[in-house]
Amino acid sequence: MGGTLAPFEIPGDEQLRGSIPASLEEQGFEVRGGAISPPSGADKEALRQLHAVAVKHRIAKAEGGLRRHEAKLLLRIANGDDVVPERIEPRLVEVTPGSEDELLFRYASLHWSIPVSSGYGRRLRFLVVDNQNDKLIGLFGLGDPVFSLAARDRWIGWDKEARRMRLSYLMDAFVLGAVPPYSHLLCGKLVAMLVTSNEVRHAFSHKYGQRKSLILQRPLDGQLAMITTTSALGRSSIYNRLKLRDRVLFESVGFTRGYGEFQFLNGLYDGMVHYARRFCEPTAKHERWGTGFRNRREVVKKCLARIGHSAEYLRHGVRREIFIIPLAANARQFLRGEEAELRPFDYPASDLFAWFRERWLLPRAERDPSYRGFCADSYRLWEGKE
Repeated sequence: MGGTLAPFEIPGDEQLRGSIPASLEEQGFEVRGGAISPPSGADKEALRQLHAVAVKHRIAKAEGGLRRHEAKLLLRIANGDDVVPERIEPRLVEVTPGSEDELLFRYASLHWSIPVSSGYGRRLRFLVVDNQNDKLIGLFGLGDPVFSLAARDRWIGWDKEARRMRLSYLMDAFVLGAVPPYSHLLCGKLVAMLVTSNEVRHAFSHKYGQRKSLILQRPLDGQLAMITTTSALGRSSIYNRLKLRDRVLFESVGFTRGYGEFQFLNGLYDGMVHYARRFCEPTAKHERWGTGFRNRREVVKKCLARIGHSAEYLRHGVRREIFIIPLAANARQFLRGEEAELRPFDYPASDLFAWFRERWLLPRAERDPSYRGFCADSYRLWEGKE
């Protein structure tokens, strides 16, 4: 039996029961006794391969909406000879719904080595564009953080009530990185640094200041105290030791437990959603959140239980490094409710870039000219399908 399901098919118990282990094995997981694990001794390339089927599925799903725009979007990707490192000048562009920038954000996100989430709840999305040629350097997206993250909560010193009351002062970077040829010039570090900028804090305040919290039913004041993110594949080479002068910007606080649902996002999940809606009962949740299932994880857990598979299929074993990014000198005390006013760091994007330029960009450009050989057409996703 194959490991994928036809689009919008509502599978029966037997079909779903057989498709799940077949799909997991197809992706490269070892399946034994109701549990899964990555290949023994898996390096980063092997971990990328575990995600490859889900990434391919995501690209296929996006094709109908994006392929017809691809030629125009490729004009926003630089060739190597479009880039003069000494003249790079980044600008932050907030993405607005329905714009070409939004199409570019979606298109570039499809090139990540893991399937990129669309973000949850509140969202801020940014492109980083090079003023010298109007080409894309990279992008990042911020969304609502998960409610419970043990390593983060320990670092802050949160109890349950403080977390409930002050989680709205956090956001999570659900996608973050540079695109080629700028990625060859270590611009992933630049994009990461820009997440901490004054411009991002101000955009958050402008968009969410005085909006009412859905659950707490009180106005939000638009302050952003901290951002979290996780590495894509194990330990991160971009975020570790990332500093502005002597100050560490991204602080590693541990690793995830290797538990999640990316392994079901290769076509299986669509069938599981239809199955869950027909045969499974959503867990009761706060009435202001609406009806239906809480999230993808609940859908997967309910389906696994219904068809007699172990919930251990959610423990994929790919542990990702967790980083916290404080945006204020007293972020921890503020989030614990010990101080009423934030004392934000003053990080203009121009200052962040000036540091990056001298510390990483120019030395890398002099040492490694390989960026010059990049051809924007190699970024094409749907080769020969125009």
